[in-house]
Amino acid sequence: MKIPSAQTSRPAVSILSVFIRVHPSLALLFFLIMSTPLFASDSKIIASGETLQELAGDFIFTEGPASDAQGNVFFTDQPNDRILKWSIDGKLSTFMKPCGRANGLSFDREGNLWACADEKNELWRISPAGKATVVVTNYQGKLLNGPNDVWLRPAGGLYFTDPYYKRQYWKRGPKEQDECVYFLSSDEKKLVRVIDDLKQPNGIIGTPDGKLLYVADIGAGKTYRYDIQPDGSLKNKKLYCELGSDGMTIDSEGNIYLTGKGVTVFDPSGKQIEHIEVPESWTANVCFGGKDRQTLFITASKGLYAMRMTVKGVDSQ
Repeated sequence: MKIPSAQTSRPAVSILSVFIRVHPSLALLFFLIMSTPLFASDSKIIASGETLQELAGDFIFTEGPASDAQGNVFFTDQPNDRILKWSIDGKLSTFMKPCGRANGLSFDREGNLWACADEKNELWRISPAGKATVVVTNYQGKLLNGPNDVWLRPAGGLYFTDPYYKRQYWKRGPKEQDECVYFLSSDEKKLVRVIDDLKQPNGIIGTPDGKLLYVADIGAGKTYRYDIQPDGSLKNKKLYCELGSDGMTIDSEGNIYLTGKGVTVFDPSGKQIEHIEVPESWTANVCFGGKDRQTLFITASKGLYAMRMTVKGVDSQ
């Protein structure tokens, strides 16, 4: 490409000079607009004047945030094999260690914490007292890849994703399953494969009315939306947005929050409305928490972050 010389650039400079002389007020307004930064007050979902706050750090890799009925946020430090609790009064404590290398988490209405226990590729239900029950160990006699993220359907039953990420701590053989999404019936007796055509399903979230399910195919860089049927099956797969995600959440306006390079937010139609930069190499997951569920909690690599919002969370995740 030929770089224009200073002489060939003069006409553009002259035109700009003439515009400034003839319309000085318009020129001033233009430069003010171009030089004004965007603050949270310009956002539809971030509270006015709010900035991202680091609540705690020095972890190895944080994941799976979920809030209980009171608004306390539980999350994992997976390499350290522990589930931690950030209380509504701002105190950090360890809830469970070891925890089966838990990844994605979600609370049910009875206060049990469901955990994607990656160490032995299982799905656990953990009581409020910290007693773990192994609920799912395999599909049709074969080991799962490693349950990654879980969402509990309001009408009963749950969905979880099962991508394959080989772990150094595994003592198992080679991969035995395709990377799919499963539905577990409310009586915990029937496990059904409901999605089998994604490259690498990861983040998952549903609407509070139980009608729609969003699943991120992080391997293909896309997120899809499905209609949930009464029996737990899914219909009408539709591309929601051209972005995959590690973790996901939803707010009271139906906006969907995707993670990876920071947090990217899309409205119900699939239009991007916000992006939150996070000063970490990878942003793994998000949830709403706090007494009023109006704080967005973000697990990102070595840190736990939070930001006040104008919208509220509607789910444990």
